[in-house]
Amino acid sequence: MLGKRYVATLLAGTSLLAGGIVAPLAHAEQAEADKAVLYIGWRAEAEFGGFFQAVADGTYKKHGLDVTLQLGSPQSNPTQMLLAGRADFSTGSSGTALNAVREGAPLVTVAAIFQKDPRILIAHPGQGIEKFEDIKKHTVLVGALGKATFWPYLRERYGFADEQTRPYTFSLAPFLADKSLVQQGYVTNEPYALKQTGVDNPVTFLLADYGYNPYAVTIATTRDAIEKKPDYVQRFVQASAEGWRNYLFKDPSLGNALIQEKNPEMTDEEIAFAIETIRERGLVAGGDASRDGIGAMSDERWRDFYASMVDSGVLPGGLEVEKAYTLQFVNKGPEAE
Repeated sequence: MLGKRYVATLLAGTSLLAGGIVAPLAHAEQAEADKAVLYIGWRAEAEFGGFFQAVADGTYKKHGLDVTLQLGSPQSNPTQMLLAGRADFSTGSSGTALNAVREGAPLVTVAAIFQKDPRILIAHPGQGIEKFEDIKKHTVLVGALGKATFWPYLRERYGFADEQTRPYTFSLAPFLADKSLVQQGYVTNEPYALKQTGVDNPVTFLLADYGYNPYAVTIATTRDAIEKKPDYVQRFVQASAEGWRNYLFKDPSLGNALIQEKNPEMTDEEIAFAIETIRERGLVAGGDASRDGIGAMSDERWRDFYASMVDSGVLPGGLEVEKAYTLQFVNKGPEAE
């Protein structure tokens, strides 16, 4: 479940050192494909579906790449694996990259697959929660990393209080037992899981719609790779963007088959719900990506998110934000996919 595994690397505040989209196709027919390892660090799911699609339908191969998707567990740290040389690319978020700048780590974000972070606060229907501010009257289940990242933003921006939180243990049981509770989750997952327990039409608030705007499911690599192998990085970013467009807007069956091969627990219905939610919410192809192509990023968006994290006390001031990312490989337009 995205909510169970992505928190460790998606957010700022986690120690990273502890524990563009158009590329020439000249390399597509090279005799031997360049190997690349993408470290996802969690199980196979639709939230990473475009990467699986690009492997399964030959998109990476078309761009001269032999890609391995490395999975993991909730304790996995894709950034650490990247910096240790055990992967060529890793997934993460704006927070991951800004935290790397804070720690002096040579990690650079080269594309942002999710234009909107899929994180939500979710409540039972019929509990008097009709607008976002109503949550201030309720107890909210928040995980430890959430308390250090998005919760300070909500506290600063909307007047939420630490006293109204209780620990979130990534189990739906407390939420199901007490209908007055609100809990964190992911729009691609928890609403579906709750429906299976009989909770229809839960009240959901996508934090991205309330100003919490990190990029999510970003692609990062090292500064050394960008400087020494820019064409290699370019091809990986382009192929990944193509894989995501194929997965969301063409036939995702090959990608889904590979997901289920790697994670037999994933049902057809669960995958279909996640894909439809990603489409409807514009999580991948909306926002700047609708104009600039999947993977799009902007200087303004990076600066705004960093400013919000400084204002919330999550990150210190004075960081060189431009070290966290590069626009070299993105913003070439949808036609580049």
